[in-house]
Amino acid sequence: MLTSDNGKSFALHQIIAKLIEANYSFAHPYAAWERGTNENMNGLLRQYFPKKCDIEAVSDNKIGFVMCNLNNRPRKTVADNTLFEVFLSCCT
Repeated sequence: MLTSDNGKSFALHQIIAKLIEANYSFAHPYAAWERGTNENMNGLLRQYFPKKCDIEAVSDNKIGFVMCNLNNRPRKTVADNTLFEVFLSCCT
């Protein structure tokens, strides 16, 4: 199940859901708890990039470092696997 907010960036949600064979729903406005994984990731990203951080000033190396750290962090929601391990299991 995928859940997103109601922004324009999700206009093609039907195509995405069909391609990955997933159910798709939209969260209610101002209901952050309906997007728990997204809000959790936002919190993790804030550890590296504070709210007023100018992301354009961040080096590609730092972004790669953060991406590597977050993708290789075990998650309870996927049986303590990393996101990378989950991705690999879907590709094989």
